[in-house]
Amino acid sequence: MSKGGATRLAARLAAVQALYQMDVAGKGILETMGEFESHWIEREVDGVDAGAVDRGFFRDLVAGVLREQRMIDRTLDETLAENWRLARLEAVSRAILRAGAYELSHRRDVSVPSTIAAYLDVATSFHDDTELKFINGALDAVARRLRPDEMKPKAHAR
Repeated sequence: MSKGGATRLAARLAAVQALYQMDVAGKGILETMGEFESHWIEREVDGVDAGAVDRGFFRDLVAGVLREQRMIDRTLDETLAENWRLARLEAVSRAILRAGAYELSHRRDVSVPSTIAAYLDVATSFHDDTELKFINGALDAVARRLRPDEMKPKAHAR
């Protein structure tokens, strides 16, 4: 992975954690962004080096998800399988799907496969294979809806 790719992956992970924290703790964006930028990003936390982070990308993801959250949540609810709503998912999965959906809808500078692969990498920090398959399927469905020109047709079973 290129250095730029690694710093963006770290930004995605930080964004998902910030979105999770805001969702669960009810903290506002300014408090959360300040806390992450001063205490977590590019620091060692619990013996783990957070590594270099593309701070601009991190800020865009968090602020963008919050700015566009109604549209993102509506898109996810309309895209998820019947009887599944974003509100039913646990908070980390919601944060991953929201960040991924924001990136798919507003960051056309990043390809669909790169975006989905990156959020699956983030998800491996939190989830097992079953949840990874769910996140992959959900982000694939969102991409097919928002960026159909970049998606290959689905193979049909015979």
